[in-house]
Amino acid sequence: MTSPGNHHDELPNQSESFNPLLGMDITMFSDAGFDMDRVSLKRNMPVAELYEEAIRKEGAVISSSGALINFSGKKTGRSPKDKRIVYEDTSKDHIWWGPVNIKLDEHTFEINRERAIDYLNTREDIYVFDGFAGWDPRYRIKVRVICARAYHALFMHNMLIRPTREELENFGEPDFTIYNAGQFPANRFTTGMTSSTSVEINFKRHEMVILGTEYAGEMKKGIFSVMHYLMPVKFGQLSLHSSANQGEDGDVSLFFGLSGTGKTTLSADPSRMLIGDDEHVWSDHGVFNIEGGCYAKCIGLSAEKEPEIFNAIRFGSILENVTFDKNTREPDYDDASITENTRCAYPINYIPHAKIPCIADVQPSNVIMLTCDAYGVLPPVSKLTSEQAQYHFIAGYTSKTPGTEDGVVEPSPTFSTCYGQPFIVLPPQRYATMLAERMHSVKCNAWLINTGWTGGKFGVGRRCPLKYTRAILDAIHDGSLAKAEFEVFAPGVFDLQVPKAVNQVPSELLDPSKAWSDHVAFQAELKKLAGMFSDAFAKYENQVDLEVLKAGPSTKRA
Repeated sequence: MTSPGNHHDELPNQSESFNPLLGMDITMFSDAGFDMDRVSLKRNMPVAELYEEAIRKEGAVISSSGALINFSGKKTGRSPKDKRIVYEDTSKDHIWWGPVNIKLDEHTFEINRERAIDYLNTREDIYVFDGFAGWDPRYRIKVRVICARAYHALFMHNMLIRPTREELENFGEPDFTIYNAGQFPANRFTTGMTSSTSVEINFKRHEMVILGTEYAGEMKKGIFSVMHYLMPVKFGQLSLHSSANQGEDGDVSLFFGLSGTGKTTLSADPSRMLIGDDEHVWSDHGVFNIEGGCYAKCIGLSAEKEPEIFNAIRFGSILENVTFDKNTREPDYDDASITENTRCAYPINYIPHAKIPCIADVQPSNVIMLTCDAYGVLPPVSKLTSEQAQYHFIAGYTSKTPGTEDGVVEPSPTFSTCYGQPFIVLPPQRYATMLAERMHSVKCNAWLINTGWTGGKFGVGRRCPLKYTRAILDAIHDGSLAKAEFEVFAPGVFDLQVPKAVNQVPSELLDPSKAWSDHVAFQAELKKLAGMFSDAFAKYENQVDLEVLKAGPSTKRA
């Protein structure tokens, strides 16, 4: 196998076909510091031309299915420790400051911004992509991406919402601008820098600067962080790290879940339309997708396991850090020699049952929180109260299964607030309160679904079969589960409402205490997990209402 390299002769330059910048746009670039006498600005180039540029200049390769294979260099994932938010008057009182959102002074941002533009001015060609974040015209923002790699321009062409010709001609001044000079390092001796990588957001200037990383996902998640700020603060709408789908009757479901919980798989229901797989806004009018594309993991991908993603990898799609056979150009999705975090980025309309436009002017009927509990004590499904929904949303629990290489034999818990801690900009309780208010106003049901272990913890029990999880979702969507008879699970500890029966699901599976053969071991794991919740939630105790705090697991009530 080989990674991308330049295996092609130079292709003819067809640069005349890209969308020219108008007079006012040229002035904007000149005022920003770009040397307009030297650089060539290539705006919203056609996909085929971006392919040619990436192949000719960056060593990209066309895969056997027609996707463009690119390599992101040293960084093959996000750099959360290098993310900074500028501390300035317009936003400082809103931001959730701390290890997730690290302060950066305005002067250092100016230094890094100038450094990025200086680097871009050394390039002959600068790629510009103008697009939208948010499918609802009432709330969408105009985003301009300025970068030095065709790969990055094509990536954002896929991930943002692509404007029509008329929208592009009337685009005007962007609401937010990304300066991506990722090939050039930050000066690690500059105040506030801890490495040669820096990803900075300035809400006052409406700008983002990237230095020292070519990983394309930084742009995607940077805009998500921007929306996580603007939607609640400017528009009063709730931004969410979730997937969403819609049934034939118009009902909408939101899915929350961390990596490995099945969020992508379960929301891609062939009987329902996919609104989106990762980033949404719950507005006063309904639900809309923030993005115009999908950024899916590729490791272990096969046509049998995930046919929709597999078949979306075609002309126009990007394969990132995926190795390939140098003779056939066949990607090797099982090869993690570059990174486990291999990815593909494709327009959402490549998914057969995608809802285009990605918006539903209907309020959600169900909020579904997914967890993969490797301790095997959480029920396959629980109905949550409003306070429990807030608690579990803030906690954001799942668990990682033991690895074989390092000899770890116990599962490890993961708590990521709002099911997306790295992208949260405001205090978690602000999002949780908005979620509870919206659920209450539209009488939306909240569910906690465990796709993890049953009958014992990892190594003893078994993973809950996918067919049973799908049957539970079917019962949620047809309304029968909301009408079921419920009983209390783990009274005094978790106090969860679990159904006594679900169509096509074995009754002994619904109550974990009955699925375990060793009752003493079950009680021990139950209390252990409750203690982990309490420890993880301790930092939020003074930020939430008492009723929300009481709704969480406890070892004291047992």
